[in-house]
Amino acid sequence: MTSAGPAAATRPHNRRQLIVEAAGQIFSERGYHAASMEEIAGGVGISAAALYRHFPNKYALFAACADVMVDGLAGALDAVPADAPLRDLLAALTRVTVAHRASGGLYRWEARYLARDDRRRLRARFAHVVGRVTETVRREHPLPGERLRAVAALGAIGSVTMHHTSIAPRRIEELVLASATRVAATDPASAVGSAARVELPGRPVPRTRRAEILAAAVPLFARDGFANVTNGQIAQAVGLAPSAIYRHYPGKVDILVAACLQAAGLLAQAVDRSLHAPADPRTALIAAYVAYSFEHNALNSVAEAEVRGLPDALRRPLVVAQREHIAVWEQQLRAARPELDARAARLLIHAGFGVVVETGRALRWQDTPENRDTVTALVAGALI
Repeated sequence: MTSAGPAAATRPHNRRQLIVEAAGQIFSERGYHAASMEEIAGGVGISAAALYRHFPNKYALFAACADVMVDGLAGALDAVPADAPLRDLLAALTRVTVAHRASGGLYRWEARYLARDDRRRLRARFAHVVGRVTETVRREHPLPGERLRAVAALGAIGSVTMHHTSIAPRRIEELVLASATRVAATDPASAVGSAARVELPGRPVPRTRRAEILAAAVPLFARDGFANVTNGQIAQAVGLAPSAIYRHYPGKVDILVAACLQAAGLLAQAVDRSLHAPADPRTALIAAYVAYSFEHNALNSVAEAEVRGLPDALRRPLVVAQREHIAVWEQQLRAARPELDARAARLLIHAGFGVVVETGRALRWQDTPENRDTVTALVAGALI
């Protein structure tokens, strides 16, 4: 009894909340499959056995983490009066998102690992958030595409969960809120014709068995997640015996590395062409990135979602390529907005990327000149 007293006294009353917060951060940084219950328990300072007293398995904990952000967003909206201005609405959503920055990344890519019913429920609750923002956007800015502009604004806000740029939370809120507010007010027709000015190289044509394996694996990784795809499925898609895969790739992770490297190479080509385009270089850069995202959306989603799960040695060249890519954007953005320092510029660049991801999804990545132009206009609104 004497030994149990101090332990009970020091046990935090909000341990379940602490567990969910720690787990959300680990799931966001490492991915659902790479994270372990032992690692999560260590992050909270408890044993794995104690963790299992709160959650019966990793999936139950993951599902609880998935509810945190949407609960916070819905609660923030409920606290804002129905007739409040758009800026107040977006400010409330921004505060919640920044508060959950470390754990919010799991919603963009890891939510696909939720069971179908849980995923459907999560989407319905996010749809409520989108609907509320759409109504306010329509009221204040009666332009075409109010729902897409609402989604774009939320994409700009949600982007803060997808990178680690070190900057004060209050400054993050200020920059992201301004970006989201501009996006919501952007005329989607303001970049008509911009996408046509930058032509990208065509899709790589598989000319070897190794290339065929890569081309078959990418859509499987994009649809089901790298961890859920087997070599047998990849082999079947190519018409090979599973053992034949190993003649071309030592393991499945090597196929993933090849996909990420291919994505980095194609993006570098897109950027290079944009810098030599006759159009305004900033508009051309945005249009090229949008075109790349539509043209190679499966490949890009694989690279974005799975790179964090690679071993450090394999991830390093991809991180270097990403930094080089961001540096090009930073140079162009700071030329247009010299008041921005490097960190603020990077934050806004990621906001632009967030706009592309969320609007592309909303458009189901239907690759038309009109859709490319619309997304290009919204990204420009997020940046400048």
